Amino acid sequence: MENIYLAIPLSCLIGSIIAGLFGKFIGRSGAHMVAILGVGIAFVLSLVVFKDVIFDGNTFNGSVYRWLESGGIPLEIGFLIDQLSAMMMVVVTFVSLMVHIYTIGYMKDDPGYQRFFSYIALFTFAMLMLVMSNNFLQLFFGWEAVGLVSYLLIGFWFKRKTAIRANLKAFLVNRVGDFGFLLGIAAVYAYFGTLDYGGVFGIASQFKDTTINIMPGVDWNLITVIGILLFIGAMGKSAQVPLHVWLPDSMEGPTPISALIHAATMVTAGVFMVARMSPLYELSETALSVIIIIGASTALFMALIGMVQNDVKRVIAYSTLSQLGYMMVALGASAYAAGIFHLMTHAFFKALLFLAAGSVIIAMHHEQDMRKMGGLMRYMPITGVTAWIGTLALIGFPGFAGFFSKDAIIEAAHFSNIPGSDFAYFAVMSAVFVTSFYSFRLLFMTFHGKPRMDQHTKDHLKESPWVVVLPLIFLAIPSIFIGFFYFEPMLFNDFFGSSIAVAKEHDVLKEFALEYSHIGGRGAFIAHSVETLPFWLAIAGFLLAGLFYLKKPEIPTMLQQRLRLPYMILMKKYYFDEAYEFVFARGARKMGQIFWKLGDATIIDGWIVNGTARAIGWFSAFIRHIQSGYVYHYAFAMIIGVFLLITFFIKLR
Repeated sequence: MENIYLAIPLSCLIGSIIAGLFGKFIGRSGAHMVAILGVGIAFVLSLVVFKDVIFDGNTFNGSVYRWLESGGIPLEIGFLIDQLSAMMMVVVTFVSLMVHIYTIGYMKDDPGYQRFFSYIALFTFAMLMLVMSNNFLQLFFGWEAVGLVSYLLIGFWFKRKTAIRANLKAFLVNRVGDFGFLLGIAAVYAYFGTLDYGGVFGIASQFKDTTINIMPGVDWNLITVIGILLFIGAMGKSAQVPLHVWLPDSMEGPTPISALIHAATMVTAGVFMVARMSPLYELSETALSVIIIIGASTALFMALIGMVQNDVKRVIAYSTLSQLGYMMVALGASAYAAGIFHLMTHAFFKALLFLAAGSVIIAMHHEQDMRKMGGLMRYMPITGVTAWIGTLALIGFPGFAGFFSKDAIIEAAHFSNIPGSDFAYFAVMSAVFVTSFYSFRLLFMTFHGKPRMDQHTKDHLKESPWVVVLPLIFLAIPSIFIGFFYFEPMLFNDFFGSSIAVAKEHDVLKEFALEYSHIGGRGAFIAHSVETLPFWLAIAGFLLAGLFYLKKPEIPTMLQQRLRLPYMILMKKYYFDEAYEFVFARGARKMGQIFWKLGDATIIDGWIVNGTARAIGWFSAFIRHIQSGYVYHYAFAMIIGVFLLITFFIKLR
């Protein structure tokens, strides 16, 4: 099996190298064939691994390559193949495969066709290395690799200034999170003496009460510091408040990469990492409290922004932010299985929604403003139906994939006693209504109502080609059924085994299981859901969106005028960008000007460079007067010299 483990990421890497370096020789069709073949092989082999781990009960934890040895501690590339990583490998490779196939149709006329396939295959390789790692060194390698490739993909259309600004913004914001992440890894290495997961988790309980001095006179719990530092990295990658600002701007990249970043790769890396580090987080309620509060804030406040967005991709982007907040709430409540379960279901329906949006954009000749759409269902029935399926899964409609995972998170927040859980329960419950409203607003403005596009666009509207539509159908299937089949195994039947650790006092899913057992199975659970508050909040969002955007479209305009202040706050995204621009960007530029004027212009150029020249000039001018050409001047100088020599260097006896 070790060869299979190695072949999974390497097949993606080989496809990326061939498409990137030899794209001119093999052509466009050759580039997409090798990239798709590489990811397809990875997906099939991931299914083999999934069967071997989940059904046959085999796991693997071992080194593949020793990079170097420092101070007697080996730094290695190794794999940890357990229930958590096996599930992630299948999700990553399947969604990536669908995106690769979809890209053939979406990017068919793009001059950077081969380069794009090279990038997305490399992105898949980096994410696989991250989820398969068995040590912090390889985790950090995969962590930085997905960040680097996301920078290349967001700015893929590099002739657009907005794309270059967006990829630079993503890169810089993630550097903030990655700095905290690196400090957390450094602290692990300093105190645990190893970077291997097993070694760290095995002795973590011994450091539960260990304190360190970060500032004089203030003691900090070591595990809490490590947990928060690692979570800062997750805040950057998984776009949690306040390090969320890069994710909406990543929409400047082509739609396929939007789906890949938002569904199964980069933004889920932080969620996966926290779940993987559960043996550490279970030792610190403070770290869990930080996670649950930040996750809840992201879930609610980012959903509110989605209500006022008019770009079809940006609405879905803010939906991603909100759903990532849900996942973090689950992790903070110690319901790691529920968080990973939602990560899985979200990967399918969010990829579906993004690719459906891309299908609309193709039909609309790359128009993304929903105010210029409408009535597309009659022209694009397959895209419309699959978008409905993705939306119903997103809002948690009973029976769909998102229903099972989202309800589990709400119940986990309800049962949790972690400080901040009450706020988290309010936030995730409120976000149910908001999510339903903006999701159906997108559907109604795009696929229903009167067409609002120009006549030329309307005359050429048609369903997207099959290479675009087929991935939508394949993603729609798990968006309906995957939650039903994996609800009980993942949440109640110890699906993840020892790959996730939960302290007895934090086991909220056990309490949820007791409640679920009284209801009586999945069918009864679905039927019972129509009596619960989340269902009626989702229905309220649906009805309100229908009223505003189908029956009374003048109401949103009237509310916008009457509620100008809250509307502007949401349109300006709580002024995070302006605050960062004023404090950090402008502050950095101001500091740079000070260093330039004082350090470079005044000290270096003025004093050192030009000052040296002036001093030499002055000294030369002084010496020049001594060289008079008169013999008696030189004789006088010789006499003075002899006098000084006799006075100071000859001792008289």
